[in-house]
Formats: sequence, C-alpha cells, structure tokens
Amino acid sequence: MSDSPGQELTAVQVLRAASEQLAELTGLQPESISRLERTDAGWVAEAEVVELDRIPATMSVMGLYEVNLDPAGTLTGYRRLRRYERGRTDSR
Repeated sequence: MSDSPGQELTAVQVLRAASEQLAELTGLQPESISRLERTDAGWVAEAEVVELDRIPATMSVMGLYEVNLDPAGTLTGYRRLRRYERGRTDSR
C-alpha cells in the first residue's frame, strides 16, 4: 500500500486500506472506522458496517469488525466482534 519502500503509512492511508480491503472481502461497505491503533505487528482497526438494512434505519443490523493490517497496510485478518441494532447504545 505504501508508495515508496521504507515510508510509513499515515493514519488516513491505513483507514482507507482497511475500508477498501474489508469491503472487497466481505461485500460490506464500512460506514465508519471507530478505532485505529498501531501495534507491534502493524495496525488494528474497528469498522462498523450495515449487515442488514431495515426500515426505519434505526432498526438496521450493524456489525462491528476488527481488521488487522501489517505495517504496509495489507489486511492480514478480520473478525466480527458483535452485531447490534443501529438504534441501540452500548450497555458497557
């Protein structure tokens, strides 16, 4: 993903890479990235996607996905952390 060897990716480039690659693999377009963190292995992001579109939109089923990327911005894994209705708030 990096334009030149040895150049570190910016947070914006990592967010873009996470969104594009998750959408390509799952067919689900991320609506937002709610977490981005640099780790020893690269990057971890959390993306919220609409898994089931309903009317009204507050009843749509959302999915929160953890996306792992290496330092170059290549997706190395993802997993769904939870599902919830869009209109629900966390009880945490």
